[in-house]
Amino acid sequence: MPVTKMIEPILPVEKLTYLENFGHSLRAASYLYKPSSADEIFDVFKVAKQNHLTVTLRGAGRSYNDAALNGAGIIMDLTRMNKILDWNPETGMITVEPGVTLEKLWQHVLPDGWWPPVVSGTMTTTLGGCLGMNIHGKNNYRMGPIGEHVQEFTALLPTGAVMTCSPEKNGDLFYSMISGMGMLGVFTSITLKMKRVYSGLLRVKAYPVSNLHNHLNEIFLAAPDHDYTVGWLDATAGGSGMGRGQIHAAKYLHEGEDPDPQKTLRVEYQTLPATMFGFFPKASIHYFMTPFFNNPGVKLVNTAKYIAGLRKGEHLQSHAAFHFLLDYVPNWELGYGKNGLIQYQSFLPKETAEATWNEILTISQKKGMPSYLGVTKRHRPDKFLLSHAVDGFSLALDFKITIGSRDKMYAMLQDFDRIVLQAGGRFYFAKNSETSSETALQFLGEETVKRFKALKHRTDPDNLLESNLYRRVFGS
Repeated sequence: MPVTKMIEPILPVEKLTYLENFGHSLRAASYLYKPSSADEIFDVFKVAKQNHLTVTLRGAGRSYNDAALNGAGIIMDLTRMNKILDWNPETGMITVEPGVTLEKLWQHVLPDGWWPPVVSGTMTTTLGGCLGMNIHGKNNYRMGPIGEHVQEFTALLPTGAVMTCSPEKNGDLFYSMISGMGMLGVFTSITLKMKRVYSGLLRVKAYPVSNLHNHLNEIFLAAPDHDYTVGWLDATAGGSGMGRGQIHAAKYLHEGEDPDPQKTLRVEYQTLPATMFGFFPKASIHYFMTPFFNNPGVKLVNTAKYIAGLRKGEHLQSHAAFHFLLDYVPNWELGYGKNGLIQYQSFLPKETAEATWNEILTISQKKGMPSYLGVTKRHRPDKFLLSHAVDGFSLALDFKITIGSRDKMYAMLQDFDRIVLQAGGRFYFAKNSETSSETALQFLGEETVKRFKALKHRTDPDNLLESNLYRRVFGS
């Protein structure tokens, strides 16, 4: 695992710490600060300027890449700013600080019959991080990214200016800070509109798909008739079964369909169990997963999973169990071993997705570096400046890193970048670890990059806000 070269302490040595990305594949030494107010945020900016250091914002640290790492700089951890400032159960409007997690958010609003309109695959992400990367969910084709449900936010800029932004007020900053990787300013309060629900349950339909063509076709057909659609893809299968997997499509229950909504809307009903089979602690499962995290083991597990899912079925499932699969097995990512994993996610127009991903899956298998997990979704475009969305699909692929494979893996993924760009694809700055500045310029376009850098010069003229990710894709 690469580490940042040891630095001579500039600030108090007790502030110096090593931090990792979520996949445990990247690591950096930084000075860690944890402000709990806007005044303390500005104090950190003053410290950075006085010591000629840069600042990176960090929430839960759930990014798969280097978005929340800042080698030899300052990390501003915002998890202490986690208050719910206002909640109106009549209108579904809520105002929170940026360190509030999705878990705290849904637990606060669900008993009143509301649910966050967009959530990630884990409930431990913070709202500030969600907006900085403009997360999407299994309903992107219907509800767009989380930014579309923000009514207003306040932000503290590195200059000390406090800005209130909405689609109508300071709209250029609104559509840029949301998606802006935390590089323009710091969210200090966020107002969102929740989604009204009448049950703590979803009606979920699960069914198999035999190859990539059927996989994408079924997602496309299911999307208009369902509130959520997601696919599991077996990236180890080849030949006529390449791209096979299973679709999960879900609908909200209408008012009156749930015979006991007061029960299913309770937080206790939604809580994910800590054990399997009623006695085996889930926190220990990753130890038993590790022996299977190799090419033969994963192929065996994926084949068994596909066969087990051949029977079509429909069932009721809680919101938390359907959405937060990444939380169902704690520390599952540790099963990949000490060198961790990286996730490669590409977004492709519906016209080019099938051919492009067939090529990518074929290459990864021929090189002996297949993805161990594939997830597909349906998407639509949005208006945010650094948007990753297209009218098409996304495919997220998890790759195991070993000491011998790291360089070969990155070279393969950069080849994938060229293939995706040629097919009109885009990328998501919360995921890929190999995206270069040339790639970012090509999929965003010169005009978009120019606009973003002009906004950064306006909001952060001293370039205090930087991260390893920002330097990699935009330069220092």
